[in-house]
Amino acid sequence: MARGWGREADFAADNEDQIARAGIARSAYITRAGYERLRAEYQQLWGVRRPEVVRALAAAAAEGDRSENAEYIYRKKELRELDRRVRYLQQRLPELKVVDRPPADASRIFFGARVELRDSENAPRRYRIVGADEIDFEPGYISVDSPMARALLKKKTGDVIALKLPVGEREFEVVSVAYSE
Repeated sequence: MARGWGREADFAADNEDQIARAGIARSAYITRAGYERLRAEYQQLWGVRRPEVVRALAAAAAEGDRSENAEYIYRKKELRELDRRVRYLQQRLPELKVVDRPPADASRIFFGARVELRDSENAPRRYRIVGADEIDFEPGYISVDSPMARALLKKKTGDVIALKLPVGEREFEVVSVAYSE
């Protein structure tokens, strides 16, 4: 059934229900740097960006006919998207657990580890295992909930893991494990 008009909170709640029913894990762990980035984003959005958008929306609303006012429609949409992100951060930040020290056994792979792997063609790959809110493919940050990270957890240098990838099963050898920032 297609949804017409409705409240965004209804859609957000539905999305969370779908995630829970699908069994998608979303770990509450985050690095100190990742937490600080999210907190800074929240403060920027709530304290700086939102007041700017509200002022621009009020100015656009004062211009008259709102049904044909492109600026008003744009600012209203911008405020809705901004509020959605703020709401997410308000709910997510309190439930996060900051991990800011290495594990007792730093020779094994756990959350926060920087891992170097070699595949069967001897090509090096570098990853850092981080929280779901910190994923960034450019520096090689992968979620602790990802299949690769799950396969790597508790492994140590010299161990070999086999992963099923879209191109077929591949083997990777753990070359190094480090926890330095």
